[in-house]
Amino acid sequence: MEIKDYKNVYVFAEQRDGEIQSVAYELLGKARDLADALGEKVVAILAGYGVKEKAQSLIEMGADEVVVCDSPELKDYLTEQYSQVVYQIIMDRKPGIVLYGATTIGRDLAPRLASRLRTGLTADCTKLEIADDEKTGEKQFRSTRPAFGGNLMATIICPNTRPQMSTVRPGVMQKRQCEAGRKGVVTMFEAKFDTSKFKVKVLETVKNSKQAADIADAKILVSGGRGVHDREGFDKLQALADVLGGMVSSSRAMVDAGVIDHAYQVGQTGKTVRPNLYMACGISGAIQHLAGMEESGYIIAINKDKFAPIFSAADLGIVGDLHKIVPMLTERLKKEIAK
Repeated sequence: MEIKDYKNVYVFAEQRDGEIQSVAYELLGKARDLADALGEKVVAILAGYGVKEKAQSLIEMGADEVVVCDSPELKDYLTEQYSQVVYQIIMDRKPGIVLYGATTIGRDLAPRLASRLRTGLTADCTKLEIADDEKTGEKQFRSTRPAFGGNLMATIICPNTRPQMSTVRPGVMQKRQCEAGRKGVVTMFEAKFDTSKFKVKVLETVKNSKQAADIADAKILVSGGRGVHDREGFDKLQALADVLGGMVSSSRAMVDAGVIDHAYQVGQTGKTVRPNLYMACGISGAIQHLAGMEESGYIIAINKDKFAPIFSAADLGIVGDLHKIVPMLTERLKKEIAK
């Protein structure tokens, strides 16, 4: 087949324990924009066991069609089983673009498929768009991602092979509004498994019952950087977050220092967040950190250095010592709330 015969924008709809992950809905929103620019359809790939009834939720969030592979072999995520299924769907359907979440599953699955399909894969994209090729005038899919430690942004194309594939971190793209009752097509796909290649099986799944809430879902984040200094400094941020009904997060500096867990890190090597309010306390504002929070609704920065880059991204900047300002702000808010 020729390149022109590959059509439509596909999204691997990641699910865990039968629940569609938020990143799948975020990717459907972006896929809808891409497909509309190309005049094509959005198709979701839903693989798992007992997941068929979840297809309608994908249609209501932007998919025109959902290709479902429902099989006992797919009960747990295992690389080989899922690779075989998605590979067969891609070979059968010939998509032009395939998007994956840059999660532990997506980062495992997408490169395996890129190798089998002998096509390109752009990882951890922050921007996906359709633009006109300057030479041919034809519409071209472009993926943009940070490069060289986040010091520049690289826009990558895949002109010679199909499908064109990209992974996107959770929180980067925005979901579309759910359109209840939206009509679409659900297509069942029967995979032909080569069980001789199944070398791994799940013996037991152990979940951490104490796992903290995800900062990517928080509406208010009070984030600390190098200026917070230590755990006692984060206790001050936690007190403020508690008053605001939010969560504490961090820049990479404090994670590297062992003060706070990586699960709370915002930035290029952490999580991308989009809260309604982001308070950056003692954070300088390196480009790697900004990449993870610059889409926040309202940004307040507190820093002793009036030339700190974080102020260029902030809606409100406060120059001063966070160790004095944060406790004062916390007490003032308590009094206002108590009125």
